[in-house]
Amino acid sequence: MITSSRPDARRTASPYLYGKEVAAVAQVLESGQYGHSEVTEEFERRVADFLGVPDAVAVASGTAALHTALLAAGVGPGSEVVVPSITWCSTVQAILAVGAAPRFADIDPGTLCVTNQLVMDAVGPHTAAVIPVLFGGRPVDLSRIRAELTERNIAVVEDAAHAFGSRNGRRRVGATGDLTCFSFGPVKNLTCGQGGMVIPRTPEEADAIRLSRMVGVAQSQAERANATSYRVDGFGLRYQMSSINAAIGLVQLDDFDTAERTRRTLWRAYRRALDGLDGVRLVDVDPDQAVPHLCQIRVLNRDKVFADLRARGIGVGVHYPPNHLQPAFAQWRRSLPATEQVGEEILTLPFHQHLTEDGIDHVVDALRHALKTAGGAPCASA
Repeated sequence: MITSSRPDARRTASPYLYGKEVAAVAQVLESGQYGHSEVTEEFERRVADFLGVPDAVAVASGTAALHTALLAAGVGPGSEVVVPSITWCSTVQAILAVGAAPRFADIDPGTLCVTNQLVMDAVGPHTAAVIPVLFGGRPVDLSRIRAELTERNIAVVEDAAHAFGSRNGRRRVGATGDLTCFSFGPVKNLTCGQGGMVIPRTPEEADAIRLSRMVGVAQSQAERANATSYRVDGFGLRYQMSSINAAIGLVQLDDFDTAERTRRTLWRAYRRALDGLDGVRLVDVDPDQAVPHLCQIRVLNRDKVFADLRARGIGVGVHYPPNHLQPAFAQWRRSLPATEQVGEEILTLPFHQHLTEDGIDHVVDALRHALKTAGGAPCASA
């Protein structure tokens, strides 16, 4: 592990390095090839092997993954995309980037995720895609409505930014047959420093994503180096993953079993420590299936509890304020009762691989005092 100072409960989240990332980056720097290279392609192959899928396409960020996946699915102007409101705003911005409109869906307040019924409640005649957000690492199973979505030509594009390594039954998220988008940002379960990945459904989708991530240029870097020209075949953006980021990802992937084990252990420690604490409802996750990315609770008087914990040096956060209430998305606002209630109660506790179980006990003890100060009472039933 390399760190200048050991992060503790003062940080909501923090990157975790295993010790070989610096050498891997130095090797790339010494090679003089900092952009997309064979290192990036090795990372793609390794992720595909890890997930048990035929292909994986590396891009610059989780947002880029969502944008290119929607393009590959044929989503565009005149279309609607069903999406939960509680997600990082990138999910909604990617929908707008392809010219489509968000159709906000409500959530199960116990998991912060959509359900089969909530998705179908939001689907309309112009729906071209559904984006289930795998919040906190929780897999979302839409198998009961899959046939109907397919019959209506509605694509499922998973926002699995929080869920690298999680399982849906016996298969890893990404291997369930949907277009799946991962983020490898600084504090994700696996970090590349910055980066993302799309798991395509078909070779044609893989080709389309590779084209759009490389500003529409059809030839690879190696092919362009040996030719006097190149061909631009369509729309694209500079979305490729650098070999510097891929080198970090390769090291992280080697030690991902540590991330799985540690995150599950820490989440279970929180569950034990919070058990029986009045005024707190733990947002559910199955650590036997998920690789937890967040630990979240619901409390009344959330803003007072938040302020008290921050004053005590506890790095709590809020993930996320509902998007349908944001000014940028006001024209698509609709009534989402569960989302709006959760948006007033949700609180993210410190959760990262630097934490210890003693640190978790310290957080929960501070939370107990903050609840008394704020006069919190039990939340409504999920």
